[in-house]
Amino acid sequence: MARPTITAPLELYRDPVAFEQERQRIFSRTWQFMGLEADLVRRGDYLAEVMAGYPLVVVRDRERQLRGYHNLCPHRAGPLVGEAKGRCDGEFVCRIHRWRYGFDGVLLEATGFGPAEGFDPQAFGLTPIRVDTWRGLVFVNLDVDAAPLSELIRPLEERFDPADDRTARVRHRHPVACNWKVYVEHFLDGFHLEIEDEEHPPEVVVDGEIALHADVTRLNAADGLWAWIWPNLGVTIYRGVLLLEHMRPVSADAMQIDHIFLHNPDDPVDAAIHASEQVTEDRAWDCERVQQNLDAGVYRTGVLSPTREGAVAWFQDHVQRALER
Repeated sequence: MARPTITAPLELYRDPVAFEQERQRIFSRTWQFMGLEADLVRRGDYLAEVMAGYPLVVVRDRERQLRGYHNLCPHRAGPLVGEAKGRCDGEFVCRIHRWRYGFDGVLLEATGFGPAEGFDPQAFGLTPIRVDTWRGLVFVNLDVDAAPLSELIRPLEERFDPADDRTARVRHRHPVACNWKVYVEHFLDGFHLEIEDEEHPPEVVVDGEIALHADVTRLNAADGLWAWIWPNLGVTIYRGVLLLEHMRPVSADAMQIDHIFLHNPDDPVDAAIHASEQVTEDRAWDCERVQQNLDAGVYRTGVLSPTREGAVAWFQDHVQRALER
């Protein structure tokens, strides 16, 4: 008989120092969902987001390739772009001091800087990030030497249905007053999965760095799919609607959920979207109450069920291993 696992240290859910370590050792080294390739059609189209405190931008360059950078000017840290989505006319122009950069990251003009001995424009290029795509989804990684996205996504790709007609989209954003890991663990918790047979609940398996229902195959994924990609992206299909649930950290005790629903424009999807949003509201309420209880200082450690919370145990272990690197 398997023994229960002791939960992760309480400080990981409350301590700003622990959160800063997670930013540096998890979110600066992992693939993060950025947006939809459909929003980056024309040359100069860009997407900008703040990922775990890192302002980032991805642009379609003149050769129609996607390039990514930290959204900051090396002069005095001004933003290159100010909106979440837009279009640049052939170059980045710092919003503060108007320094100009090509989409290749090279400084074109240090506007107004004047002559200065020892100033080397080549030393003031933009800081690049890694960009990759999967099935029309754009991902970024601050580690330019990171393994390809395809290695991370392989277990899901092997099971994913081949449908490519989900072109319509609905977006929602939810602030949640809890540590990001509280929400992830609630998502991975086998007690909350939809269960038709209590005696034979769906098994959650971890394949590589992706958690999935054990019985998901390419044959049935078109009708229903549940998956989670390390460290913070949920991918589900319900009633034909593909839901991307990005669990984005903001601080030690705050996060936000970004939802993108993708579906066939001809399919009636209001009921599926409403059901998913209701689940999110309920989950957010639960997670905020859990965070309040963690912050109260009474709870110290708990135990995880080997039959229902194996994925939670794996996640907690993976977080701690990442922080030790």
